[in-house]
Amino acid sequence: MIRRHIEDAIRRALADTPVVLLNGARQTGKTTIAQAVARKSGAQFFTFDDAATLALAAGDPAGFVGNLPAPVVLDEIQKVPDLFPAIKLAVDSNRKPGRFLLTGSANVMTLPRLSESLAGRMDVIPLFPFSAGERAGRREGFVKRLFAGEIAKSKPAFSGGDLAARLSLGGYPEAVQRKAADRRSAWFASYISTILQRDVRDLARVDGLHALPNLLKLLAARASSLLNLADVGRDATLPHTTLTRYLTLLETVFLVHRLPAWSPNLGKRLVKAPKLHLVDTGLACHLIGVDAKRLREDRSLLGRMLETFVVGELRKQLSWTEPQTALCHLRTAAGAEVDVIMERADGAVAAVEVKASSTVTPADFAAMRVLRDQLGKRFRAGAVLWLGDRIVPFGDRLWLVPLPALWAG
Repeated sequence: MIRRHIEDAIRRALADTPVVLLNGARQTGKTTIAQAVARKSGAQFFTFDDAATLALAAGDPAGFVGNLPAPVVLDEIQKVPDLFPAIKLAVDSNRKPGRFLLTGSANVMTLPRLSESLAGRMDVIPLFPFSAGERAGRREGFVKRLFAGEIAKSKPAFSGGDLAARLSLGGYPEAVQRKAADRRSAWFASYISTILQRDVRDLARVDGLHALPNLLKLLAARASSLLNLADVGRDATLPHTTLTRYLTLLETVFLVHRLPAWSPNLGKRLVKAPKLHLVDTGLACHLIGVDAKRLREDRSLLGRMLETFVVGELRKQLSWTEPQTALCHLRTAAGAEVDVIMERADGAVAAVEVKASSTVTPADFAAMRVLRDQLGKRFRAGAVLWLGDRIVPFGDRLWLVPLPALWAG
């Protein structure tokens, strides 16, 4: 069984917070982790995938919560939104840490009524598909080293393997376990159908969402690009209000996410549009109908999938190392861009650029140099991830770094 790095963060949260919500996409391992926590702590486990339990909770939320033992694990909490006010009342009467561990397959923080119910009482911990380090049995140290200015000490003493195969496989536990490409494709098809036909409709409370599958494919084809709602709406033949609502729904069930533009006071006109990424490259490849062979042949497509992969890996690492760190991108009106900007609460900044090539020139560091010079000491380090096998200094606090350093221990 692959150990999840987020488990330590869950234990720390349960030690000082009454309610902990493990939030993430379906089939990422939430229930498995929650059951393991229940076994170790002696907590009772209830899942709302069980129709009888769901009916009891929905019929009398206050009575259901009032009769629960402590501690307790409630799985798939988004199915019974009326439980949140009842949990709030229970916590207000007894704020003992670790009373409730919740799991959810919809982002409750995008649902105001639910998130407001437990504001200040709940710690939300995201769970993503397997990281590259988890699959390799290593706890990644990339982000920590980059902020510390010690990225040159990385020792990725192992090959990145077949990059195209890694990207097309993705990180969902069930997909990773399936060796045959056709069986993985069948799993992805079933997975998408389940989320769009059941989870999204449950959240939206309407049936008229027939355009969602096509919209999701269009978004997958635009992965790593600036999000232009007018262009997407035209191609999807959806009005702006409908498109905005559908995009929010797809984010709520963790299929896509927007990487916001970084907005420092640099005295320059910046492009404010977010970049669009899918939560998993295996899912993205399935949606646009490409396999590892196609990725190897299409360098442009490989580059876009690689950028989505790196953004996803950094999101995963930040979730268990530095959850208060903002993840953004930078692009100026003149076209200079940095794929990833990470900013800590103390103002420290680190930057990452992604190159699907074994050839890099000084021009690839140009935007980072400008950023470094304007931020001064706030800029800790910048790394261009490439497909070469050496770590090469490219000036003050700038490094050329092999891709496998991203998941080195």
